[in-house]
Amino acid sequence: MFVPGTFNSERKPLIVGSNCAGSVRFYAAMLTAQRVLIDADEQHLPLRHSHHRYVILGPNGPQTLTVPLVGETDAMTVPMRDVRISNHGKWRHLHWGALYSSYGKTPYFHYFAPDLERIIVHGQQDFLLDFNEQIHNAIVDFADLPIMAHTTSGALPADALDLRRKIAGKRPDTLPITNVPYYQLWSHRFGFTPGLSILDLIMNTGRESIFTLLKMTDTTTIDI
Repeated sequence: MFVPGTFNSERKPLIVGSNCAGSVRFYAAMLTAQRVLIDADEQHLPLRHSHHRYVILGPNGPQTLTVPLVGETDAMTVPMRDVRISNHGKWRHLHWGALYSSYGKTPYFHYFAPDLERIIVHGQQDFLLDFNEQIHNAIVDFADLPIMAHTTSGALPADALDLRRKIAGKRPDTLPITNVPYYQLWSHRFGFTPGLSILDLIMNTGRESIFTLLKMTDTTTIDI
């Protein structure tokens, strides 16, 4: 039987922003809640760092992959639901090449690769929110994570824990989440590297990812 961590003992819903292949810490936080609300109305996001960027680990160390957007990305005034992807250039193939170079020899790459390739390489998404949602759904399905996340607009529950701007940002968060080491293909070169995309954890550990995520929030509850 699934037993969540104690990071959010009252099991309040969480409000988060839409993240692109969000970090391991981001998924550990979401795993603590019965319900996760992704705010499609969020705006004035500083550089939209985690909303259209994710970090992987390859033979040359950490690498940030960026989904190009239409328009200025510095504190964009349009809400997340209206943020468009720029399909100029070959960013989809560049992302896939980087993922293959980084994780092609990991234990679970070839099991997960068809789903990711369909979304990243062959996807026809016009909006960032759709792209992020499709990757998230593929992650949850493949790793069998009991995360109930729903994209929503309008009024948000007053009793929810709001993690927008508090996690997956440019600055380290202060949430009661511990970085738990797990197997990484390139650890022999760089040691354990925290703060990576959930894709890194899944490629290396598959459905055992949930045990790492649970250990990360196995701590006393701290008010946010």
